[in-house]
Amino acid sequence: MRLPGPPERPVMGWAELLATGALWPRLSEYRDIPAGVALAHVVVAARGAPVEVAPGPVAELLGRALGALLPAGEGAKRLDLAGPGFGEPTADLVLVPVHPQTGEVWQPRTGAMPVPVDAALWAELAFPPRRTRLPVVGGLPAGVERDDPLPPHAWYPFQPSGEAFRYTLARIPAVREPWLRAIYERGC
Repeated sequence: MRLPGPPERPVMGWAELLATGALWPRLSEYRDIPAGVALAHVVVAARGAPVEVAPGPVAELLGRALGALLPAGEGAKRLDLAGPGFGEPTADLVLVPVHPQTGEVWQPRTGAMPVPVDAALWAELAFPPRRTRLPVVGGLPAGVERDDPLPPHAWYPFQPSGEAFRYTLARIPAVREPWLRAIYERGC
């Protein structure tokens, strides 16, 4: 006799994932691993060309690493964030989420090349947690100051995982091309 397994979960659409908050598990200190994977995919999508990162959370996440790995100069490809409920900026490369249930990459309607990113990391970039220094309702009495902790601040600049970067590159067939092989050997 075979025991029944767990019931199948219906596959949620992007709108439902956003509405229910299914993309919102926060990565906190473990975001370096999916960032290393995303960095590898950006390098491959850029095909060795310089990358200009849009200011904001994407630049904070990948800007320094891309500047170290790829050359600077003319013909830079613009990298920005796009996805469901977020919009589609004018860019050559866009970081887009991978569906957490199906593994499908969200497809932009513009001509931009999609670069897959873990859905939880994408959600942190697209919809950062909002911190407020004020109470939700009303105010504090005169003379009373809040003692909430300040938002976390890193002691050093963020660096994507070099191990995740190299592991991902090693599994992409394009790593055999000389320009990408040189980046792979130099590492992140």
